[in-house]
Amino acid sequence: MEDWFDMRVDPAQIAKERAKARELRRTNWWRALVQKGVCHYCGKKFPPSELTMDHIVPLSRGGRSTKGNIVPCCKECNNGKKYTMPVDDILAELDREGAAPEFEMPDIPSPEIDVDIDIPDDAGPDAPEAED
Repeated sequence: MEDWFDMRVDPAQIAKERAKARELRRTNWWRALVQKGVCHYCGKKFPPSELTMDHIVPLSRGGRSTKGNIVPCCKECNNGKKYTMPVDDILAELDREGAAPEFEMPDIPSPEIDVDIDIPDDAGPDAPEAED
C-alpha cells in the first residue's frame, strides 16, 4: 500500500514512548493479556512467549504507548503490519473490492462577480502616496 500519510515524529518522542511501552510490559495488565495467548489481529492462539507487543497506531505515525493502543500479536501479524494503521487496512480492502470511494471535486460554477474598480495608472508599489 502506498504511503498516503506522512507524519514527522520527533525521535525523542519515539524514544520516550518506547520507554513507556517497556514499563507497560512489566504490568499485570500486559501479563494478563499475553497469558490469554490470542493475537489481536488474526485471533489465533499462541504460547505467550510467541506474542509481541504491537502499537495499533505505530509510534512512527504518532501513536502512543497507552493501554488503548497496545495489543498482543503474533510475530507474523506484527511483521506484516509494519507501520500501517487500521484505516490503511480498511482502504486497502475497499480498493481490492473495487469499492474504494472515488473523490472528485464537483463542478460548482463560480458566481459571476461584477467588480468595477477604477485603478489610476500611477497607482502601484512605486507610486507616491496620496496627499490629504
